[in-house]
Amino acid sequence: MLTRTPERTLTEQLADRFAERIRSRLLPVGARLPSVRECARQQSVSTHTVVAAYDQLLAQGLVEARRQRGFFVRDAVQRPPVPGAPAGAPQGAPGGAGAPGGPAAGASILGAAALPMSGSHINATTLIRGMFHQASSKPQPGAGVFPPGWLEDARFMFAAVRRVTAGRALQDGSLAYGEPRGDAGLRAALARRLADLSVPAEPAQIITTIGATHALDIVSRTLLKAGDPVMVEEPGWSVEFARLDALGMRVLPVPRGPEGPDLDVMARYCEAHAPKLFVSVSVLHNPTGYSLSPGHAHRILQLSHRHGFHIVEDDTYGHIAPDHATRLSALDGLRRTIYVNGFAKILAPNWRVGYLAAPEGLVERLLDTKLLSTLTTPSILEKALAQCIEQGQLRRHAERMRLRLAQARARSVQIALEAGQRFAAEPAGMFGWVETGVDTDMLAQRMLDEGYLIAPGALFHATRRPCTLMRINFTTTQDPGFWKVFRRAAGGQG
Repeated sequence: MLTRTPERTLTEQLADRFAERIRSRLLPVGARLPSVRECARQQSVSTHTVVAAYDQLLAQGLVEARRQRGFFVRDAVQRPPVPGAPAGAPQGAPGGAGAPGGPAAGASILGAAALPMSGSHINATTLIRGMFHQASSKPQPGAGVFPPGWLEDARFMFAAVRRVTAGRALQDGSLAYGEPRGDAGLRAALARRLADLSVPAEPAQIITTIGATHALDIVSRTLLKAGDPVMVEEPGWSVEFARLDALGMRVLPVPRGPEGPDLDVMARYCEAHAPKLFVSVSVLHNPTGYSLSPGHAHRILQLSHRHGFHIVEDDTYGHIAPDHATRLSALDGLRRTIYVNGFAKILAPNWRVGYLAAPEGLVERLLDTKLLSTLTTPSILEKALAQCIEQGQLRRHAERMRLRLAQARARSVQIALEAGQRFAAEPAGMFGWVETGVDTDMLAQRMLDEGYLIAPGALFHATRRPCTLMRINFTTTQDPGFWKVFRRAAGGQG
């Protein structure tokens, strides 16, 4: 809570608190600040203090007042003008929102050429910055990764690095570029791993990347051009929405349900817009935890073959899922599908090792894009990872993580239900999709005051709008203390 001191007034402290959150993008552009009365009640100060603090934020250009609606975060970062551009011309990416060929404002989900992506970059930035922002020493319910303590079990990685860098190996491996496709030993090990998932991929069809996000970017840059329509699942990963928007793509959100994406919406998109790509998380979808059913998978592939679009299947959470889970790449045999995965979630966030497996006819084009963006990928960590896979260490580690996660999920769900919360999707995997009954954007601000960073539901939609859902990480929500604070904060919303 705010405390009056001789050095700083309550007004200055409150203004500084909001200013820091705005500048760090924890309060994104367009977010509404609490009403004056609500903020005064939350912070135990007078309404005069809040008005004075909001006036300071107005003077700093961080917020704007909207008549009879309140105070909203404004975009204080002005892009430099493009040399030679006419006055008032859009400064965004070519083909992006507001540019010729870009999304049309006010477009409907089915009848328009594109979805307006206003604020998508901010949504993604908020989510990413939350990964690096430690609100306090408490476990963070909005985190998108396993706690560091969980990953310490993977000490075998460090031994593998020592082995592959022994003698002159470190020097020799550092003084030359790695193989364009990636380390041959790792690609062979990955091919065997994919065979266990019934995904037929030869080592030559596999390209290593700097994490799964890089793999997704390679696919987009290879198969798409500015203005192309792309289907994405909603709710979904806001980073993917923003990345496609930055490339000038026309984003078509497809509602995601327990069985998979809404097939009727996909079919109408195919007839109206002829999309070039569909981005899907088949197994343990983020944020709902849903996994694709076999029947849905077959119908998606039928649409793909009939209408000629490719599917990129992001299997980021596959390491904590059963091997028998339905994957489009296995059913399709890598004909129109491209499989993407990485090891940041399960093994080491900072290793940034990922890969894609693609149809033979696309491999050279995808490789060209990789070479243009990163030349090659660091082979030393790839060699170490190959050893961990070949010796079964990664498999055993993943099995232990699945067991530990199941126990954490059961405990987290029990405590959440006892706290009066309801899950909008059957709890599965790493994340829970919780129906709070209140605006989670506003709730997030109150929880920050308590030292907790939560992930509001608006972050997982292509366009920011009020949402009562939030995503929780089962590994960091096993403390009854968090749910007690959460219940108090949610119950106090006006």
